[in-house]
Amino acid sequence: MSEAKTGWFSRLKQGLSRSSAKLTDGITGIFTKRRLDDESLTEFEELLIGADLGVGLAAEATETLRRTRFNQEVAPEEIRASLAEDIARRLEPAAKPLVIDHTALPFVMLVVGVNGSGKTTTIGKLAKQFRANRWSVLIAAGDTFRAAAVEQLKIWGERAGVPVVAKETGADAAGLAFEAVERARREDIDVLLIDTAGRLHNKSDLMAQLQKVVRAIKKAAPAAPHSVLLVLDATVGQNAHQQVDIFRSMVGVTGLAMTKLDGTARGGVLVAIAERFGLPIHFIGVGEGADDLRPFDAHAFARGLVGLEA
Repeated sequence: MSEAKTGWFSRLKQGLSRSSAKLTDGITGIFTKRRLDDESLTEFEELLIGADLGVGLAAEATETLRRTRFNQEVAPEEIRASLAEDIARRLEPAAKPLVIDHTALPFVMLVVGVNGSGKTTTIGKLAKQFRANRWSVLIAAGDTFRAAAVEQLKIWGERAGVPVVAKETGADAAGLAFEAVERARREDIDVLLIDTAGRLHNKSDLMAQLQKVVRAIKKAAPAAPHSVLLVLDATVGQNAHQQVDIFRSMVGVTGLAMTKLDGTARGGVLVAIAERFGLPIHFIGVGEGADDLRPFDAHAFARGLVGLEA
């Protein structure tokens, strides 16, 4: 494994340490000096469900052990290795990198999610990474209700050398999105990143606004948006399921990014979400820096989640 990959895996493993501690401590408690019997398998299944990994994965991992090791003494390390394989196998179909189609310029990426999910920061990090690939980037500050979000994007824009289209607080987000697409077309921009509001206290208002934004984008570029990225905050645990449901029905989400995995013991929820919704997981984040948001790797995530080396 290259030094860069090793360095990222170390950060990922460290970022998942709160989630992995919950699993490894539980596994050690159940399986130390004990034969694999019905009781221990029930405890194991309950542990996995309690760690937000989802009922399907919990049942599969338990059945794997029942079939292969029943009535044998097993070490916690063996259990963790077996679990990592089951998790990786479940996540593999979802591990799809975001592909920027350079035949469709500008590539319009609509970024959605509830306020506080890390949406604005994710846009800033992506802008910096895209610029590092020598792509031209434009950001549209479409969360016009939050002055703080607009200011945050402007700071990221300055850092990355990326222009930011913004208007006064409370301005029409759809009009701003339309102008941003028009400008991106005029200036031959490679990637346009559009931020959006995420106030879920009134779902029907938010849905109407997001759908209006999408219509405005399509008016300027009929094939856009080419990507609708939903940003999820790992610390919300099971509530992330509801957010995927809501935003998918609102705007047809095409991929996921999960942030703040370093701030929670609930990182396993990503497994349950992948199983339930079948949406591509494009990115995961384990810190504040631009390099702490990376393309999702099922094998690395699975090993990190159970506290194993790469």
